[in-house]
Amino acid sequence: MSKIGEKHIQIESGTTVEIQGKTAHVKGPKGELRIVFPHTLTLENEDGVIKVIRARDDKKTKSLHGLFRSLLANAMTGVNKPWEKRLEIVGTGFNTKMQGQDLSLKLGFSHQVVFPAQPGVTYAVQDNNIIIVSGVDKQLVGQVAHLIKDLKKPDVYKGKGIKYEGEKLRIKPGKKAKAVGAA
Repeated sequence: MSKIGEKHIQIESGTTVEIQGKTAHVKGPKGELRIVFPHTLTLENEDGVIKVIRARDDKKTKSLHGLFRSLLANAMTGVNKPWEKRLEIVGTGFNTKMQGQDLSLKLGFSHQVVFPAQPGVTYAVQDNNIIIVSGVDKQLVGQVAHLIKDLKKPDVYKGKGIKYEGEKLRIKPGKKAKAVGAA
């Protein structure tokens, strides 16, 4: 039995959920999302509580049950309070600034890198080295944050690059540390 799929979802005030066949339209003060459910799952809305019900008990349906219940719950959270990922730029001379809706990044290359605005996601810059990626779709916010991080992954020796805020990096010792230990 899916523990997550069996949990009911309480509809928050200011949020509306319209169920049309296998599609759920979630609308809130910050935006709207649409989720299409597979044919083995059905949705019921009873007095402000949504239940995701599965038709079969095979392994694939059980796994989809928990997944789509989580997707619906994340959509309801996102339309009320947008999801947010914070990235930190570490390194001498590395910084970022807004260029209209786009991000302009200095990452130690011979040129500035311009990361274009993505639909459904907004950027904000704090202190020239913190990038805040936010939006109503949790998956899209995480994907865009990962694409920004891939522009300059942290160096394994010095840690210079783009990382998630609070992320712990494993820094390798260099040759000098190895030579000192051998003596």
